[in-house]
Amino acid sequence: MIFRQLFEPLSSTYTYLLGCEQTGAAVLIDPVIASMERDLDTLHALGLTLAYALDTHIHADHITGALELKHKTGCRIAAPAIDRLPCVDVGIEEGRPLTVGGLTLNGLHTPGHTDGHFAYLLDDRIFTGDALLIEGCGRTDFQNGDADTLYRSVREKLFSLPDDYLVYPAHDYQDRHVSSIAQERKRNPRLGGDRSLESFRDIMANLNLPYPKFIDYAVPGNRQCGVCPSDLPENLEKYCRQMTQSPQG
Repeated sequence: MIFRQLFEPLSSTYTYLLGCEQTGAAVLIDPVIASMERDLDTLHALGLTLAYALDTHIHADHITGALELKHKTGCRIAAPAIDRLPCVDVGIEEGRPLTVGGLTLNGLHTPGHTDGHFAYLLDDRIFTGDALLIEGCGRTDFQNGDADTLYRSVREKLFSLPDDYLVYPAHDYQDRHVSSIAQERKRNPRLGGDRSLESFRDIMANLNLPYPKFIDYAVPGNRQCGVCPSDLPENLEKYCRQMTQSPQG
C-alpha cells in the first residue's frame, strides 16, 4: 500500500492518501479544498489515479475538497449514507466495504461528534475522523453532537479494536502524527482508563470553547460536498483559497 499523511495548517486537518500499488487506484480521506492542488500534485508524483474522495463527516472547520476533486479527476464522492447528501456517489454504511483497487476500507459508524460520523478501518489502521483524537476527542456541542453517544462510540466500538491498531485522527494541534488503540485506551484524558460516562459528560459540558468561526459557512458548503459560499467574508477567504502545502508524515 502507498500511504501519505498530509497536513493542512489552517484547520490542522490531516488528509490521508491511500493507494493500491497493483492497480494505481487511490482514495483521499478528508481532503481540504484549500490544499487540493497539493493533493493532485502528490497523486501525480506517485502515479496514482484518484478513485474516491471520502469524508468522515460533515466538517465545520473547513470546506471539503471532494466536489472539486471530482471535477478535476473524475473521481467518485463517498461519504456516510446516513447524511443523505444528494451530491454523494457512494453512501458508506457499516457492513458494506469500500474497495479501492486491492484495498478494502470498512466503515464504522461512530456518532457523537456529529450524528453521521464514520471512522474507516483499513487492515491495522483506523482513521478516526474527529471521534477520537490523540489524547482527546471532537466537540459534542453542535451538529447533533451528543457526549453520551460519543462515549459509547469510542469506548464500545473503537476501544474494542486490537491494542496495536494505529489511530490516525482527522486533526492534531500539537504536531503529533499517530497513536494506537492501546495508548488511547490507557492514556486519553477524556475517554481512557476508568473514565466514567458521568465524568466524560461533565468534561464535555465544561470545555467552554468558542463558537466555531467558520461553521456557518462550512456546514452548508459541505452539505454540497464542498462549495465555497459566495458571501464569504474577506477575513475567512483563506479557508477556500487554494494553497500548496508540503506533505507531512
